[in-house]
Amino acid sequence: QVQLVESGGGLVQPGGSLRLSCTLSGSTLDIYPIAWFRQAPGKEREGVASISVRDGNTYYTESVKGRFSISRDNVKNTVYLQMNSLDPDDTAVYYCAAAAPRARTGLPRLQDYSTWGQGTQVTVSP
Repeated sequence: QVQLVESGGGLVQPGGSLRLSCTLSGSTLDIYPIAWFRQAPGKEREGVASISVRDGNTYYTESVKGRFSISRDNVKNTVYLQMNSLDPDDTAVYYCAAAAPRARTGLPRLQDYSTWGQGTQVTVSP
């Protein structure tokens, strides 16, 4: 059974940086497309970034382009989300998710992802 565990969240000041990690267990990471989503209080869950398995392409929602970077280390079975120039609007619970093995994916859409982590809180505040 595939499981995902996120870590690395916390409290950071505006303009600061955090790196989130998502570790997959129960299988090998290299066959799974992975995405990061976030959900702020009172808002719907939204896709932030994704990385495909077929060609390693990365995709970002417009609001994080140039600030966030998604990467994968298949040896460590871990996907990272490097977040720079953080803004209070980035405050949310961040989730990583896996799509079906070898699925063709692009921009992160909720309906494409079936395995979810428990989430990690990111708070951006002075």
